[in-house]
Amino acid sequence: MSDCCSGTKQTNVATIPPIVHVSIDPSAYIQKAEAGLSQLSLIVDTIHCPSCIRLIEGNLNKLPGIETARVNLSTKRLFVLWDETLTSATSIVKTLDDLDFPPTPFNPELISNAGEKEDKALLRAVGVAGFAAANVMLLSVAVWSGTNDMGPATRDLMHWVSALIALPTVAYSGQPFFRSAIAALKTRSLNMDVPISLAVLLAVGMSVGETLQSADHAYFDASVMLLFFLLIGRYLDRRMRSRAQSAAQNLLSLRAIAATVVNGDGTRLSLPVESIEPGMKVAISVGEKVPVDGTVVSGASEIDTSLITGETLPQVAQIGDAVFAGTLNLTSPFEVMVTARDDKTLLAEIVGLMETAEQGRAKYVQLADRAAKIYAPAVHLLSALTFIAWWALGDGGWHLAMMNAVAVLIITCPCALGLAVPTVQVVASGLLLKKGVLVKSADGLERLADADTVVFDKTGTLTEGKPELYNRSDISDEDLKLAASLALSSNHPLAKALVKAAEYKITALPDIHEEPGQGMESYVDGQRIRIGNRNWCGIKNEDERVSNEPVSELWLTKSVGKPVRFTFRDKLRPDAMSAITLAKIYLSSVELLSGDRSSAVKMVADELTLSNWKAEANPKDKINRLEELTNQNKNVLMVGDGLNDAPALATAFVSASPATAADISQTTADFIFQGNRLKPIIEAIGIARKAKILIFQNFGLAILYNMIAVPLAMAGQVTPLLAAIAMSSSSIIVTLNALRLRLTEKDT
Repeated sequence: MSDCCSGTKQTNVATIPPIVHVSIDPSAYIQKAEAGLSQLSLIVDTIHCPSCIRLIEGNLNKLPGIETARVNLSTKRLFVLWDETLTSATSIVKTLDDLDFPPTPFNPELISNAGEKEDKALLRAVGVAGFAAANVMLLSVAVWSGTNDMGPATRDLMHWVSALIALPTVAYSGQPFFRSAIAALKTRSLNMDVPISLAVLLAVGMSVGETLQSADHAYFDASVMLLFFLLIGRYLDRRMRSRAQSAAQNLLSLRAIAATVVNGDGTRLSLPVESIEPGMKVAISVGEKVPVDGTVVSGASEIDTSLITGETLPQVAQIGDAVFAGTLNLTSPFEVMVTARDDKTLLAEIVGLMETAEQGRAKYVQLADRAAKIYAPAVHLLSALTFIAWWALGDGGWHLAMMNAVAVLIITCPCALGLAVPTVQVVASGLLLKKGVLVKSADGLERLADADTVVFDKTGTLTEGKPELYNRSDISDEDLKLAASLALSSNHPLAKALVKAAEYKITALPDIHEEPGQGMESYVDGQRIRIGNRNWCGIKNEDERVSNEPVSELWLTKSVGKPVRFTFRDKLRPDAMSAITLAKIYLSSVELLSGDRSSAVKMVADELTLSNWKAEANPKDKINRLEELTNQNKNVLMVGDGLNDAPALATAFVSASPATAADISQTTADFIFQGNRLKPIIEAIGIARKAKILIFQNFGLAILYNMIAVPLAMAGQVTPLLAAIAMSSSSIIVTLNALRLRLTEKDT
């Protein structure tokens, strides 16, 4: 069942009384945009589902002068672009307050971790409802079994004890549904929680009335059981949803907090990055993140540019070269001239791409959400018709009419519908976990089942992401040992690969000098020894025929003797070929999209028999390609690991990332696969498709149950107690059907 709400933080059941929001003055947070427009970013922390987004965006877009009103479900950020002369910012905030979506100023560092608290509160509500349901059911069994022998006083005592357990339980555990229902009614709309709340409250109310009249039956067990089953479905759904976190916010952690500004007189001053303006000179020490976009004006170093290229090998930054915020200085201090403000850097652009992509992802409507849109008004209509028909035509008056109407509400309560999706998701997630695949997104399985195209990154995805010595057989043990002894003092990935290739124990050479971006040098027995790039090692032009090979290289030179070339390449994952073969069976198209150079990408594509590939693609290029495929009505599974893949992972219809990926990519992805194997993420497509079939079967079972049970309830043949039992039985059947997924996987 959809965890759909209309504005209230419906799952924060432990917060009594509810949080009081204070309206803000938005004028201090307005920023000027292009074409005379204004922009405003706010946090709306009470949104929980796509229906919330539609409600906010729909109402704001009705205001005059609104150009864009966009809500991000992951970050809970509202971005508004509008003409301030036609609508004031205060009107925007008032509209949100009227919708029960009180905003707060946007500050990424102050976004609360409310999701975890809500999960715990909802779990407490499940526990309370389960404890109460067990105890009330024991009392009910005692009443049922002793109907003929039990006296009225004993029976009434049992009913009152049941009431003492049920009433506080309903008041506490029912809060997620009650708050959501009230919020929906305030906005003159219906959601699934309205019939749920009516059924529970009417069942309790009727039971209290029956107990006061010393009647034979009360239905406290029905109301508490109903809550218990619905809360289980709500909790399972909530747990799946809470795994989807804000990738854009994690990306902001890559940003430096301060920068060291070099003044004209040579003095240095540390300033917040927000205060850095173009034209300033900034000094960057070894190990520091580059805080700004700029051009190197002094010094040289090696930079970890994986944010831009996705490649693990560092790039040389010399005078005149451009560097970007968020990259890491590895080997030597240097100075840059700032070319862009903090909010205009490449990192800021990637954050913007992320949030735009997440917003598009949030518009996906789950099956349960679509069913809920039709289900809620149908339940109310049937219950109302039952009450009117029995009151107008029956002989039992309003009391019997109300009993039958409550029975209809209970028997149609969407327990089976609510469990249809989360039970299958939990079973499928367990199966995938055994294969080393973690499901992070609430609707990831549904989207994975619909995927028809896969796009792979290269480095760290199809390959292991670590360079290995490629031409070991061409190198003598003596040369390898000498090169490794020189490389032992370096943190360069190729130097580490050399040390790893030297399987015997080595010791570092004395007095090693490292030239940033060039290589390392030492003297042994009066002989100069160097290992580094071809130019620094003095390799002649005639040797450049090998420079375009799809491998990385280091050269070892000595004062006397021939130079020795070490070549490195990134090894394919051991099951990359079988994964690609399986992907071609499951999907209509398989592509390779990488930021690496053409020769390296072509080599991998040829090995894996991939005809569709593109090299030297930056984050925006990858997004553009995914959008092209989307415009061709393709549902794309993107598999990538680098920081530069994060916007593409968020843009894709569904996404996956290895456990060795950058934190931001893991946060963005719908699935994480562990270990060194790639094939499990492709096998997950088959499991997702089976799961989708079972979800449709569960919906079919829920519909069949209602087609049989509802007419009986409307005809007065079902009491609220029998309705609760029937409702519980349908939930159990749906759960058992979901467990069939384990059996189908054993057969494959």
